[in-house]
Amino acid sequence: LKAVILIGGPQKGKCAGPAGRPAAPDATDPSLCSAGTRFRPLSFEVPKPLFPVAGVPMVQHHIEACAKEILLMGFYQPHEALSRFLVSAQQEFKIPIRYLQEYAALGTGGGIYHFRDQILSGGAEAFFVLNADVCSEFPLQEMLEFRQRHGDAHSFVILGTTANRTQALNYGCIVANADTQEVQHYVEKPSTFVSEIINCGVYLFTPAIFQHIGEVFQRNQQELVLEESSNGWQRAEVIRLEQDVFTALAGRGKLYVYKTDGFWSQIKSAGSAIYASRLYLNQYSQSHPERLAQNKPGGPVIRGNVYIHPTASIDGTAVLGPNVSIGEGVTVGAGVRVRESIVLHGASLHDHTCVLNTIVGWDSTIGRWARVEGTPSDPNPNDPYAKIDSETLFRDGRLTPSITILGCSVTIPAEVVILNSIVLPHKELSRSYKNQIIL
Repeated sequence: LKAVILIGGPQKGKCAGPAGRPAAPDATDPSLCSAGTRFRPLSFEVPKPLFPVAGVPMVQHHIEACAKEILLMGFYQPHEALSRFLVSAQQEFKIPIRYLQEYAALGTGGGIYHFRDQILSGGAEAFFVLNADVCSEFPLQEMLEFRQRHGDAHSFVILGTTANRTQALNYGCIVANADTQEVQHYVEKPSTFVSEIINCGVYLFTPAIFQHIGEVFQRNQQELVLEESSNGWQRAEVIRLEQDVFTALAGRGKLYVYKTDGFWSQIKSAGSAIYASRLYLNQYSQSHPERLAQNKPGGPVIRGNVYIHPTASIDGTAVLGPNVSIGEGVTVGAGVRVRESIVLHGASLHDHTCVLNTIVGWDSTIGRWARVEGTPSDPNPNDPYAKIDSETLFRDGRLTPSITILGCSVTIPAEVVILNSIVLPHKELSRSYKNQIIL
C-alpha cells in the first residue's frame, strides 16, 4: 500500500539557509522558512519533520513503519535539506519516496484531494495517511487486518487511543459503537466532554474517500460563489479531514476506529520532542537494538536507553542517560553528565558540564562546569491515559518552567547555570539565566 505523510510547511518566522543552516539576518525567502511556530527556535534551522528524534529525522519513524511507496506532502519549497533526506531515505529503505509540493496550505484533506491522481496511480486499492507531527508504534498492519474484519471494501479507519477526560478536549474526539467500532460521532476539540477516545492522526483510506472530500470541495465552491470571492479556487481547496470530512462521515457506516494501546504522542512543541525521543528510544530495544549504545570497557557509562551517532566523540568518563540522543559530530568531554536530553549535530559539551532536560542546538558550545537544565513537561505518570500537555509559553505573565532549549550556535560560558530558558540562535551568553527567553 501507499502511504501519504503530511509534513505541513512554512509558517511566519525566521528563515533558514540552504541545508537548514542559518540564513543571513536579512533573509526573506519564504520558501526556506521552517514550519511550526511552537517548535521555535529549533524550527529556525531545519524543517520540523526533519528534526532528529531518537537519533533520526522525525518523519523517518513514519517511513520505517511503511513498506511500499511513500509520498511526502506539504508546502515547503524544495531545498537542499529536504532533497538530501529524500535521496538518503530512498537509498536506505529501497522504496520510492517522492515529495508532492502544495501551492499553498490546503489542509489535511485539501492536499490529498489536490494530488489524488498521483495517490491513485498504479491502481492503489487503499492507502495510509499519516501526520508527521505524531510519534507512535504505527500499527499499520493491525489497521489493515481490522478493516478486513469490519465494514466493507470502501470503509475507512482512524487510529484512536484513550486520553483522560480533561485532555480529550484538546483532540478530535470519537464516539464509537462498542461492538463494531463504527464511528457514530466525531467532534474536533469539543468544548465539553464527548469521549475519551481521541484521533491519533493516522488513517487508512480507500479511493472512495475522494468522493466525500469532493463533496466538501463542491460545497466550498458554491459558498464562495455566493460570497463573490476573488480567490475562490484556492480557498475552496482548503479542506480539513477532521472537521469537514470525518464529522460528516460519522454515523453513516463508513468510518471505523482502531484503538491502540501502544505508545502515542503529539510532537507540537520543541519540549515534546524529548518525550517523543524517550518513547522511540524505548521502542528501539525491540525494533532497532543496534541503535542503542552499550557499556564497553573504556567507553562512557550508559544508563538506560541512549543513542550515540557513530561520528560522536565521547570521553570515557562521561555518564549518559537515560533517554539521551547524541547527534553527528558531537563532542562530549570528561566528566560530563547528560540526562533526558537531545544533543544536536556539531555541539560541544566541555569537561564536567551537566545537561538535564535540554535540547542543545546545532554547533552550540557549553563551557566547563556549566549546568544547563530544564523542567520536563511529562504526562502524569500515575494516569495511564495522560498525554503530554500543549505547553503554554507564559502563565500569569511569567515564562512557564519547561525544558531548556539552546538554538543553533549558542555559546554558554564556563561555570554558569542556565535554567528553564530558551536561547535563540547565535547568542554568546556571559552570565547565568533562569526562566527567561534570551533574544
